[in-house]
Amino acid sequence: MMETSLRQKNMALLKLKYAIWKEGKHYVSQCLNVDVSSFGKTKKEAFKNLEEALELYFEDVKSPKVIKITQVQIVSGALKHA
Repeated sequence: MMETSLRQKNMALLKLKYAIWKEGKHYVSQCLNVDVSSFGKTKKEAFKNLEEALELYFEDVKSPKVIKITQVQIVSGALKHA
């Protein structure tokens, strides 16, 4: 998990947390504070693409609704399905 800050024009600094994982041939990057994700061939590319997606997401938002994430735990589970 990574944490970074995103500053928009005339906006406060947003502290955001990301998760990045490999899925097949690509890396998936997801912001845990808002429902935005992206991908890339490398972790670095996935991270860069997510930051660009977040900039576009927040571009026209005057009062962003960002969920505060203080502690992340990865847990495993099992689910039966038909």
